[in-house]
Amino acid sequence: MAPKYQQVADVLRGEIAEGLYQKRMLLPTEQVLCQQFNVSRQTIRQALSVLASEGYIQRKQGSGSHILKRDEGLSAPRRTVAVVTTYISNYIFPSILREIETVLSANNGAPTLYATQNQVSSERRILQSLLDGELPDGILVEGTKTGLPNPNLDLYRKLISRGVPMVFMHGIYPELSDSLSVLDDNYGGGRQLVEYLYAKGHRSIAGIFKNDDIQGLQRYAGYTDALRDLGLPLEDQRVLWYNTESKELFLSGDAFWDLAGDMFLNCSALVCYNDEIASRLVSLLLKRGVRIPEEVAVVSFDNSQYSELSVLPITSLSHGEYNVGRMAAELLIRLFNGETGQSQLAPWTLVERQSS
Repeated sequence: MAPKYQQVADVLRGEIAEGLYQKRMLLPTEQVLCQQFNVSRQTIRQALSVLASEGYIQRKQGSGSHILKRDEGLSAPRRTVAVVTTYISNYIFPSILREIETVLSANNGAPTLYATQNQVSSERRILQSLLDGELPDGILVEGTKTGLPNPNLDLYRKLISRGVPMVFMHGIYPELSDSLSVLDDNYGGGRQLVEYLYAKGHRSIAGIFKNDDIQGLQRYAGYTDALRDLGLPLEDQRVLWYNTESKELFLSGDAFWDLAGDMFLNCSALVCYNDEIASRLVSLLLKRGVRIPEEVAVVSFDNSQYSELSVLPITSLSHGEYNVGRMAAELLIRLFNGETGQSQLAPWTLVERQSS
């Protein structure tokens, strides 16, 4: 089923096409639409943003959403969009890319996909190829190893100086301070998971985080601040770090247990960087005879298939109807249309399952 805001947009688009608002050429107010569809104002605003990006309406501060006269004999210019992600085929990326393609195709856009494998050398080759060839009309990019200093900022600055609209997804380079981005609320998510576990009675909460992407650092920051504010102990030995290169070794059962077995047995709950880590951890703990959640509760981020199909389904944070790929693509379309844009945070919703 399509997200609520997309359902609202579909209904309004049909009503516009049928001429329902032709007399005033103005949509009802947000408040009226909220009552009509029985949804939040945020949902209505997202739906209106979709219609604005598609050229159906123009939103004017103080005067509402004006319906644009559409000349069916004219078509929007074909736009090429370079989509640069760390990975393409695994974990959460297929759904993100699917949403990007949906938004771009609805706006006469054509994505070209590139994957860096979270390697700065690959990122540099891709960015240089974009500069050397015919420049794309826009770029959607997930930064590579955003938790570390990046040697490719010179190429990003060249692309920006040539006027190529760019929106970052998931991770951003702090040095590119004027860049627009759509990010997970990683800090808020870290806090949310700790507060959830605290409310369940846990007082010894460990964590596993990734240290070469900014997402892991932000999630750790939310985790530690929540522990501090709740008066819980923050012990360095209860936090385990890994990076892109060490992930496979980290995920192998024996090595994983050698690194963290004692930590697992000396805490009552674990906050995991993502569902992939949590799923492997749950399998390992069960194999070692640890009862979940009676002895150790496990929570995570992303609400992906890993959390749903784990041997024991995992409590995880979900974006619900907020898909970062869709939000980033819609923001890029607004830039194409000459509108100003603002960076956005995608909020989390907790999906509770058996692991906690």
